[in-house]
Amino acid sequence: MGIATPASAQPAYDSYVALGDSFVAGPGIPPQSTSDGCGRSDVNYPSLVADALGVRDFVDASCGGAVSRDLTGEQISPFGRTAVPPQYDALRADTDLVTVGIGGNDIGLVQLAISCINLAAAPSGVSCSETATGEDDSFDTAIDAFAPVYSAITEEIRTRSPHARILFVGYPTGIRDDGCFPEQRIWPQDATYLQSKIDRLNAVMEQQVSAAGAEFVDLRESTIGHDACAAPEQRWMEGIVPTSPGIPLHPNAAGHRNATEQVVGVLSPNS
Repeated sequence: MGIATPASAQPAYDSYVALGDSFVAGPGIPPQSTSDGCGRSDVNYPSLVADALGVRDFVDASCGGAVSRDLTGEQISPFGRTAVPPQYDALRADTDLVTVGIGGNDIGLVQLAISCINLAAAPSGVSCSETATGEDDSFDTAIDAFAPVYSAITEEIRTRSPHARILFVGYPTGIRDDGCFPEQRIWPQDATYLQSKIDRLNAVMEQQVSAAGAEFVDLRESTIGHDACAAPEQRWMEGIVPTSPGIPLHPNAAGHRNATEQVVGVLSPNS
């Protein structure tokens, strides 16, 4: 998978800051050179984007487990249990490129995925989709309530870095409709439900950030067929038991290379 680079010989961006959660950081993907317990990989998509663009000043402030409040406040890192400064602290007045990947932990996507795991076929278990959809869909409610936060994030970045181009990077395809039970031990209806919540969060993110004047990078379409049900050599999203370096239910190195292509593609002068 080749990574496109801008046509100009000169870097289009001098100062790039990456903000976000574990889908940005790349925990478990070697090499892991940071000591703060955030799980940042040297080959996560922000690092590859910075390399592709020839950025001279790059700060990856992403951290596994991050929620939106960790942009403004101190976070205790999930792997090192150390205090991590607010991610917004990385922004400066001369920052001219910012990417953001956030929201999944705020609305509990990984927790939802874990709740969907069933070791046995129905009816010997509990359906996560039935649990979440009583009188109201609790995840739809959470996503809709979170929606305005994307606009607030955009405005805060613009305040701190008024000349920055701001890209929000969506979440990739996690699992195909109907899943692949028992290879991935999520019942068919629950796999469809889980992906529908990822899709809803992406749709809300795109709507909110576009209205606020930022840009949205879609990972959904490019990752279809490379979800947790794909053959290991075609898999960009690890399943319940990883088949390549990474952590469960997260993108692997190939997934980050694809995200890099999508981000660089949006930043290309020809896009």
